[in-house]
Amino acid sequence: MISKADTHVHTYYSGTTNYKILRFPESVASPETQVDCARKHGMSVVCITDHSEIKGAFRAERYGRNLKDIDVVVGEEVMTSDGEIIGLWLNEFIKPNMTAEETIDEIRSQGGIAIAPHPFGFYVRCVGHKVTELDLDGIETINGGHVDGWTNDMAKGCFRSNPGRWAEIGASDAHSTYTMGYTWTEFSGEGEDDLRKAILSKSTVACGRPAPVFTQSQWSLQVVLDGMRMIVDRWRGRLDPNDDSPLVQKTLTLPPTKQLAALIGGAIYCTPPIPFIGAWAATTWIDRQVKRMKADMGKSYGYKV
Repeated sequence: MISKADTHVHTYYSGTTNYKILRFPESVASPETQVDCARKHGMSVVCITDHSEIKGAFRAERYGRNLKDIDVVVGEEVMTSDGEIIGLWLNEFIKPNMTAEETIDEIRSQGGIAIAPHPFGFYVRCVGHKVTELDLDGIETINGGHVDGWTNDMAKGCFRSNPGRWAEIGASDAHSTYTMGYTWTEFSGEGEDDLRKAILSKSTVACGRPAPVFTQSQWSLQVVLDGMRMIVDRWRGRLDPNDDSPLVQKTLTLPPTKQLAALIGGAIYCTPPIPFIGAWAATTWIDRQVKRMKADMGKSYGYKV
């Protein structure tokens, strides 16, 4: 029997991203929502791997205990001083900003498995060529969040140049329900125990493709619209102060001036064709960066790319 797993999924416990003057949540999806989405896409296993946080993964794992068709693995995408490392089958939170080697040692001390996500991503923190120096169990050769034509190609090339060294991993890196289901890892058997055995025996297969650019626009719109909805719910007294959602707690403490600014800014962003112009601008910038990097590589090796 061949099963599917998504080993890299985010929830609203992944915090926020700062881009120049903008600050926005990485995800507005609850742990339960992401587990149900993985079930919808036929995953036998889903691994919740929030950015330097493990609360969402524990919450998802508790939710999954009563589900017969999917196993939920507790993970964390840890920011190290050398780039991001994913730990799977964790028991405790791993603090960020240690070296990659120290982080991998901590993952192993918990009986976990260490994976390099998007090892050659150029607009996220990644381990890069240091990947060949690290004692990893697997590397992502297909990351569903990277549509640039560089990140995954470089990872595949590195994987092929080091046969038998790592398990190959395909993962959605989904921050929303829209971007899940396009990329996954196939393995023999069913459930988390068989997935773990397959990774350690390096018998996994990375499958799928990056999520379409349009789904990234859907994700950004979802983030903005849900953020606006929470602000309106706060004004109407409908936000539960006991809700441990970090988005709810952030909304409850947001000053009135920032609430109003967020609503105005969100309304402008959601007005067509602005979201699509934003997606076009982002992909254009990515394409230019990839062409520049390929040209630089060509110069280094004395040929045109």
